[in-house]
Amino acid sequence: MFNKFTKSIQYGAHTLTLETGEISRQADAAVMVSYGDTVVLVAVTSKREVKAGQDFFPLTVDYMEKTYAAGKIPGGFFKREGRPSEKETLTSRLIDRPLRPLFPEAFYNEVQVVATVLSSDPEIDADIPAIIGASAAMSLSGIPFYGPLGAARVGYINDEYVLNPTKAQLEETELDLVVAATESAVMMVESEAKELSEEVMLGAVEYGHEQMQAVIKMISELAAEAGKDAWDWVAPEPDTALIEKVASLAAADINAAFQIKAKGARSAKLEEITNRVLAELVTEETSTTEANKIKNEIFNLEAKTVRSQILNGEPRIDGRDTRTVRPISIRTGVLPRTHGSALFTRGETQALVVATLGTGRDEQTIDALQGEYNDRFMLHYNMPPYATGETGRVGTPKRREIGHGRLAKRALVAALPAKEDFDYTMRVVSEITESNGSSSMASVCGGCLALMDAGVPMKNHVAGIAMGLIKEGNRVAVLTDILGDE
Repeated sequence: MFNKFTKSIQYGAHTLTLETGEISRQADAAVMVSYGDTVVLVAVTSKREVKAGQDFFPLTVDYMEKTYAAGKIPGGFFKREGRPSEKETLTSRLIDRPLRPLFPEAFYNEVQVVATVLSSDPEIDADIPAIIGASAAMSLSGIPFYGPLGAARVGYINDEYVLNPTKAQLEETELDLVVAATESAVMMVESEAKELSEEVMLGAVEYGHEQMQAVIKMISELAAEAGKDAWDWVAPEPDTALIEKVASLAAADINAAFQIKAKGARSAKLEEITNRVLAELVTEETSTTEANKIKNEIFNLEAKTVRSQILNGEPRIDGRDTRTVRPISIRTGVLPRTHGSALFTRGETQALVVATLGTGRDEQTIDALQGEYNDRFMLHYNMPPYATGETGRVGTPKRREIGHGRLAKRALVAALPAKEDFDYTMRVVSEITESNGSSSMASVCGGCLALMDAGVPMKNHVAGIAMGLIKEGNRVAVLTDILGDE
């Protein structure tokens, strides 16, 4: 009845096992990942046809924790799992980030990845097994995918790297770093550390990449034995005539638009150019695929213009060179009745950040799968649509807002005073009032300022900027304090 395939390796202190062919056989591919007593089922499904009007790649990643995995019954009146927890949302994003760049350009078929935690070892987080399972399921599915990729958590204890540290070891570690990579290239790094050197941080990435090679090899072997036939999808050949046509209609205007330094005026001009080109080239007979090709070529022309200017040593969109940070303005104590507040502005990115102090009773109690705990520091990030001059929904935080809040929190937590020295609960809220790139890092800067304004004795000052990399052949440019358009 079952055509089951299993692969196992020793991965750090525990055995990592991948199984396929027994469970969820109607999905395009499904893999059961076991790491210690933590078990995650990852299933991948897709649509063979592109939805009419689809002009982007609709990848959805859902990570779900079932309370039965830890021998618990959900609280509340309904006694069943409800909306995603913050941990589930963050892990969904963690899986999504390294997967998304590995799909080919112009691939618009809907793909869904669902990772379900079925058994939870309190010492082993399910996020690394979930990333590995998603990579394995994609590699088995036959869907166009430039994988596989591996994943590892790296700790740093007693001047030594630790592969996939346990929950107990994470209490001692000076570093908590997650790296995901293919055999030859790093796709994602997410970390927090206690003021470690750049050498140690870079070494951790290299160590994790080296250790995960065994995982990548195991997935490749499993795919060779149990993988489905690859789709007959072929990337469309470059339409030289269309490229030349779009360039003749828009190149000069796009180049001129990127000389406009103000984001709003520049965006309006680019939208005007796009609409004019579409009006000339798209008719009622134009198919969705053809319309998407035209939109892609307009976008490619914009990207080529910006990248070429930078690689040729010309000024960036706002006139800066690659190393210069945008002008910074700081004002603290801006709100009269809050405990601490700061208005941090960097170029056209601005954050109004507020700090509030409370007692131990204000700590957040988190009923996590690996056990209940209290958190004395919270950081919440909000970005309303007016921050980018747009209209849109406000209210419940979206995945991006939850992710950016967590990113800023990880930057600040190591600089907070110990509980024995400052026995207060702290909540920081970052209200993004303007955004043109690097708003999460504006939240870090403003958060540190607001905490100090509230009287929190920070161990050190913390600041952050977003960095970018442009690479074409042997030409490379590293961008400091990137803009939204960059």
